[in-house]
Amino acid sequence: MQKISLLAAAALLDLAPAQAMPPPLPPVEGKDAATLQAEMVRDEISSDVITSAYLERIRTLDDAGPQLHAVIATFPAATSDAHRTDLERRAGRPRGPLHGIPVLLKDNIEAAGPLPTTAGSLALKENVTNRDASIVARLRDAGAVILGKTNLSEWANIRSNHSTSGWSAIGGLTKNPHALDRNACGSSSGSAAAVAASLAPLAIGTETDGSITCPAGLNGIVGFKPSVGLVSRTHIVPISHSQDTAGPMTLSVHDAAAVMNVIAGSDPADPATAEADARKADYVAALSPDALRGKRIGVLRDRIGDRADIAALFDAALKQMETLDATIVEIADSRTGLAELEDAEFEVLLTELKADMAAYLTTLPAPDGPKTLADLIAFNRANPAELEWFDQSLFELAESKGGLDSPAYIAARDTAARLAGPEGIDRLRAVHRVDLLVGVTNGPAWVSTLGKGDDYSGPSASQLPAVAGYPHLTVPMGAVGDLPVGLSIIGPKWADADVLAAGYAYEQASRKRVAPAFRVGVEP
Repeated sequence: MQKISLLAAAALLDLAPAQAMPPPLPPVEGKDAATLQAEMVRDEISSDVITSAYLERIRTLDDAGPQLHAVIATFPAATSDAHRTDLERRAGRPRGPLHGIPVLLKDNIEAAGPLPTTAGSLALKENVTNRDASIVARLRDAGAVILGKTNLSEWANIRSNHSTSGWSAIGGLTKNPHALDRNACGSSSGSAAAVAASLAPLAIGTETDGSITCPAGLNGIVGFKPSVGLVSRTHIVPISHSQDTAGPMTLSVHDAAAVMNVIAGSDPADPATAEADARKADYVAALSPDALRGKRIGVLRDRIGDRADIAALFDAALKQMETLDATIVEIADSRTGLAELEDAEFEVLLTELKADMAAYLTTLPAPDGPKTLADLIAFNRANPAELEWFDQSLFELAESKGGLDSPAYIAARDTAARLAGPEGIDRLRAVHRVDLLVGVTNGPAWVSTLGKGDDYSGPSASQLPAVAGYPHLTVPMGAVGDLPVGLSIIGPKWADADVLAAGYAYEQASRKRVAPAFRVGVEP
């Protein structure tokens, strides 16, 4: 009897209408924001579906699979926020090119909601501020969907000279999706790895010196460090008010320009941005495949290192620029007169870290949380997990510094600004009569070795624009084996539109971005 009953039940189930299965999620791998926006405009896809597809990729590639550790957490409201943008679009109220586009935030950038802003440290693991950074408010107003928070080098890589870039006590070690045993660089490691692996089409990173451009270069994507003062730093965990800025990390220069159109602008809470409204431009409108025509490009030849394979990629990029009617001007002496710059920058960063960190921590809502750099040092000493792989020697050295009124700091600040700006980039442009400077962003990614620090000894173009506060763009220019290398384009203060336009022209002609292969043990 039992058998007959089971057969009858099966027959009834066959007669019942089949429950509809959800449609498969669409492929988003390798798609930039402009492509996704065009698909939504054509009503081929929705933000709700796009957001779900990225959340699934985070589950399968970041939480499981190769376990990139690029994303610390996702916002529970992401899909409902995406659905809301779909309703606005159907009602004829799209807000612009970022409407419905998911965006990841480096986890030193505050965003209202249940997720803490940790800077990667256990000291801030409960730091739920329920406030948006100024740039996050701008992104929301533009219709972007805040997807989640990305991993980073803890405290934006200012805790120790012996750190392993991409590691934080909160998020673990970020892996480079091109080679899983290789480093993703810091400090915006998670933002870069996430965009390269298509865990989101857009991410926001921050830079003090190289923290957008190095990870973007090593992960084979576009990274843009704007002029300091063009983008607000309000409610972003600081290092240095002289050099800090947020910026876009994307798959294309067009997307970086679209993000800049949204996040650039003055903020009364950040005095450095007083000129931003007057200086900002329509960065997308400025893009042109002919932007290099007639430009004189200065080559930072003495900053590319001594590897023949990297030099070959760089020379090919220069030839590409020549085909776009740019004039290439070799500069062999870009370091002349700059011997004091490194020491001056170091003094500025440590002194401002002590003052700026205290100013930030005192705004946090937790009454019993850390309020000074000394509090963070004490927390780390009491929590072995924080010091498992490297020390806090830079924190301790910063704590020994005087205030922002100390003669040593004021002298270093003035020296650094003079050497990097008027006697650095400005002098090179004037002497060699060039519009922009180009160099190599990075060498190939090194093997990550927790407890042994970084093994980075390759080229870098970041210091001069970082200290001067000038714009710096990196664009993929190829790979050494499977490891990407970026081309750096640097301009004078407020020339952000020109730098982006030059990078766009090169990018459109060269098409050097390569998809990550998630391999292990690749050759350098």
